[in-house]
Amino acid sequence: MASIAKRPNGQWRARYRDARGKEHARHFRRKAEARNWLDEVSASVLTGTYVDPARSRSTVATVADAWSRTPSWSESTRSRNASILNAHVLPRWGDARLADLHHEDIQTWVNELVDSGMAGGTVRKTFGVLNGVLTQAVKTKRLAMNPAADVMLPRQDIKRRRYLSGVQVEALASAAGERAPIVHVLAYAGLRFGELAALKRGAVDPARRRFRIEESVTEVDGQLVWSEPKDHQRRSVPWPDFLDGEISASIEGKTDDDLLFPSPSGGVLRVRNMRRAWFDAAAAEAGFPGLTPHEMRHTAASLAVSAGASVLALQRILGHDKPSTTLDVYSDLFDEDLDFVAERLSERRATAAADHLRTASK
Repeated sequence: MASIAKRPNGQWRARYRDARGKEHARHFRRKAEARNWLDEVSASVLTGTYVDPARSRSTVATVADAWSRTPSWSESTRSRNASILNAHVLPRWGDARLADLHHEDIQTWVNELVDSGMAGGTVRKTFGVLNGVLTQAVKTKRLAMNPAADVMLPRQDIKRRRYLSGVQVEALASAAGERAPIVHVLAYAGLRFGELAALKRGAVDPARRRFRIEESVTEVDGQLVWSEPKDHQRRSVPWPDFLDGEISASIEGKTDDDLLFPSPSGGVLRVRNMRRAWFDAAAAEAGFPGLTPHEMRHTAASLAVSAGASVLALQRILGHDKPSTTLDVYSDLFDEDLDFVAERLSERRATAAADHLRTASK
């Protein structure tokens, strides 16, 4: 319900009640101004963009607190977002009212982050957190529009992905000594490190040469967090038969609940401890300083494609949510398909040209 009435002081009072029955009113010098304001409110209600002015006075920190409790996040995602919030977003925007945020101010902030020397990828992640908070504000009807929309971001420096050849994997395995089975499983099964660390004897099927990937374990703020694999992609991953001996030795004497690759103390293998204890040294000895365990997953993708794996097969091995994700990440591995297409086109053109000459000579 809305109405306009002239006040004793000569001003025009426009008022309306929102969906919750709360009354809102403003005063104007002219009746036409009051009518325009009510029309704008009515239009926003009809289009679903109506925002209670009182709710838009909430601060960024208030919405960030609710956003940071998003239930679908993994603990590692929650920790990363909280770190960015506390280090970069809240110090600048925490006390700001949502209604006071403007596109140009956010663009200026992004520009300042770039000028400070922050890497392009880090700037994009930092902005992404603020954008996530403001998107939450739009969803909860605290903002009609996201002022961070269409902010110009710096390009992200793309680090060239490193793939080891089969010979290089063997050099790394040799340098790793008794830990060679870990190198081989990472390089030929493509497991994420958290999946490898969580792998138990009961998830190993020697008869079918399969790992059942059903859980993952990650260190978050010093604590181990167990969860389903990323994207909830439980899967069965094959291993090549040359690994039979190493897998058999790894499962010998273990019960179904025992870890396949425990730490030296018998607990969960942690990536930082493993790198410090032997992986980094083995990588340097093999000639690949700075190599990370995650790059072994890239290597697994490369070796699988070179062995003839299709996009769909690689997606199932790696546990991506859909084949398009696999192709987006590893499109460079399928360049040989383009060469094949070019070769076939050349062959067909040669055949067509020969047929044309024969026809023309008759």
